[in-house]
Amino acid sequence: MNKDELCHKIEQIYPDIGTCGIDVKVEYDDDNERWKVFLKKDNKSLETFLEPGDAELCLEGRQCVSLGIEISQLKDNVG
Repeated sequence: MNKDELCHKIEQIYPDIGTCGIDVKVEYDDDNERWKVFLKKDNKSLETFLEPGDAELCLEGRQCVSLGIEISQLKDNVG
């Protein structure tokens, strides 16, 4: 898995990210061995770590609930 795949999946789940002025960025944090998601809108920015395995399950099409909840909470807080 790479960050572009994860970013694309987030945009599929939340198509208004990007179009409503919310920028999304993901990167793998080697120190924590987890994916980190950043959302930014205007001068507000937030970040969260995804639980191990959540991003992989989502990209496999098996379960996106945890990823969706995390992104939704971030989106609400920067919106």
